[in-house]
Amino acid sequence: MTLLEQIRQKAASNKKTIVLPEGTEERTVKAVETIIKDQLANVILLGDPSEISAVAKKVGSNIDGATIMDPRKSELYNEYVEQFFEMRKSKGMTLDKAQALMSDPLYFGSMLVHNGVADGQVAGARNTTGDVLRPALQIIRTAPGMTSVSGAFIMIVPDCEFGDNGLFIFADCAVTPNPSAEQLAEFAFQSAQTAKTVAGIENPIIGMLSFSTKGSASHEFVDKVVKATEIAKQRWPELALDGEFQADAALVPKVGASKAPGSAAAGKANVLIFPDLDAGNIGYKLVQRLAKAEAIGPILQGMNKPVNDLSRGCSVEDVINVVAITAVKAQ
Repeated sequence: MTLLEQIRQKAASNKKTIVLPEGTEERTVKAVETIIKDQLANVILLGDPSEISAVAKKVGSNIDGATIMDPRKSELYNEYVEQFFEMRKSKGMTLDKAQALMSDPLYFGSMLVHNGVADGQVAGARNTTGDVLRPALQIIRTAPGMTSVSGAFIMIVPDCEFGDNGLFIFADCAVTPNPSAEQLAEFAFQSAQTAKTVAGIENPIIGMLSFSTKGSASHEFVDKVVKATEIAKQRWPELALDGEFQADAALVPKVGASKAPGSAAAGKANVLIFPDLDAGNIGYKLVQRLAKAEAIGPILQGMNKPVNDLSRGCSVEDVINVVAITAVKAQ
C-alpha cells in the first residue's frame, strides 16, 4: 500500500468535515465525487447552489451528499459578521468591512473551521497562497506556542537508501521567505509532527541545513541556523535534532560520521529544515524533477486547525489527496 493510500485509508477511518470555499472551481467540484464516494471526508462546498450545480453538471460530477452553503444567504452569516467584527475591531475592523469580508468564501470558510462546523479547510486552486492564508491567520490563527506558519512537502524518493527508506519531510518550501532563528526552530517542531501524523515516520530525525557543518564556515547565515538548533533543543528536548549540517552530512551516514562525529542525527536525517524559502523551494523541486520523487504538498503547518493550500496548477487528484491529508491532520 502506498503512502497516499494509507493516508486515504486513515482519513476514511475517522471521517472529518472539510470545507471547500472554491465551490464553483471545476477541479474541486470534480474531486468531490471521489471524496464522498471513498468516504474520505464530509464536504461543505461554498458558493451559489445553482452555480455549483451547473459546474457539477458541466464536469459530470455527482456531488450528492455534499453540503452546499451560500455565505451571503446562510443563517450563520450575521452571527459570523458580528463575531469577526469583535475579533478584529481593535485592529480597525468596521461592521461594514466585516460584512463585505464575510461574503468572501475564504473568510466564511475560516469562520466555519474556527467555530467547529468544519474540521479543516482546503483552497488555492483559484486563489493565491496569500489569499488563502490571510483569513486563516486572522480567524483560525496559529497553534498555541507557534508564531509562524510553514509549508512542508512529503518527498517520496524512489530507490533511495537515505532518510526513512526514501521518505522525507522538507520545510519550509512554501510560506516564509526569510525565517528568523526562532521561526526555523518552530518549523522543526511542526515538521516532526507532520512526519509522525501524516507521513507515518515513527522516528523523525531532523537535520537543520546550512552551507556549513558544525562550524566549517563562518557567516551570519550559519549563525542563524546554529541559533535555531539551540532554540529547538531547548524548547523541545525530546526531538531528535541537530545541526548545522550541509545536506550530505545530514543524509549520508559516512559523511555525517566524518563531518559531525558524535551527532545522533548526522547521516540519519529524514526531516530537512532549509534555512530560507529560496533553498527550500529550489531543493524540493530539484529532488522532484531530477530524482523523479513524488512531492506531496504543500502541507501548511503551525495553524490552530488544519488549513491547506492547493497549487493553482493542481490536478483533481491533488485536490482529493490534500483533502485526505487535511482530514488526517484534523484527527
